[in-house]
Amino acid sequence: MRTVSRLSIAPVKSLALEHPGALTLETWGAVGNRSFFLVGEDDRLVNGAKIGQLVQVRAHHDAGSDVLTLAFPEGSVVEGSAGDLGAHVKTDFYGDHLVASHAVEGPFSEALSSFAGRSVRLVRPDEPGAANDVWPASMLSTASVDELAARSGSDVPRDSRRFRLMFEVEGCAFPHEEDTWAGRRVRIGEALLRVPGPIPRCVVTTQDPSTGRKDFPTLRAIKEYRGTRKGDHIDFGVYGEVLEPGVVRLGDTVEPLEG
Repeated sequence: MRTVSRLSIAPVKSLALEHPGALTLETWGAVGNRSFFLVGEDDRLVNGAKIGQLVQVRAHHDAGSDVLTLAFPEGSVVEGSAGDLGAHVKTDFYGDHLVASHAVEGPFSEALSSFAGRSVRLVRPDEPGAANDVWPASMLSTASVDELAARSGSDVPRDSRRFRLMFEVEGCAFPHEEDTWAGRRVRIGEALLRVPGPIPRCVVTTQDPSTGRKDFPTLRAIKEYRGTRKGDHIDFGVYGEVLEPGVVRLGDTVEPLEG
């Protein structure tokens, strides 16, 4: 039986993942996921591919009080209201869409800039779900991660946090079974998703999910046994479109539907 073995969200895109026991899916994505992101002085997107060590910073956003907390690896903590907004910002997300947001005032940008070694600003999207890359959800099976480790002869990629996917699923019948769900609906907990297709991966997957330092040639390892799609896409995991919102909990059944 296929079940949810891990849930992952990032309150601030590119910072450390949180692993809640349950999350609420809306049509635009998971509540609490990518509620904020970072831009540079030119308002261009700043992510883990550019500054890998950002993953060492843990963020928590209390939606009720609208308080954001950033915990840095050396032990310092920065906390304050996330509702004090400043300048309007527009950011190009990978050439796919423009995201309108506002800069978050307070101590956050200064602390993050000091840690990153370059000027960055914390911003808040004007619309929930706007900071999603393409689709609002994503899935990966533990069988696929185990296959990658076996094919590469290394246990390093078994830490599947490097793929930063929302739902990890155990109990699939074979590696990359999730690829066969493309175009199908999948019931996951109370929610119903449709799988549009596979996820082309980027350099972030080559980084240690705890430190952000490159530690494994993940893309090369995937390509060596899976090849590429359309000549350059190196796929691992699948996207999800939310057809019916609902709560998803650890241990919930994951059921691909026919048709």
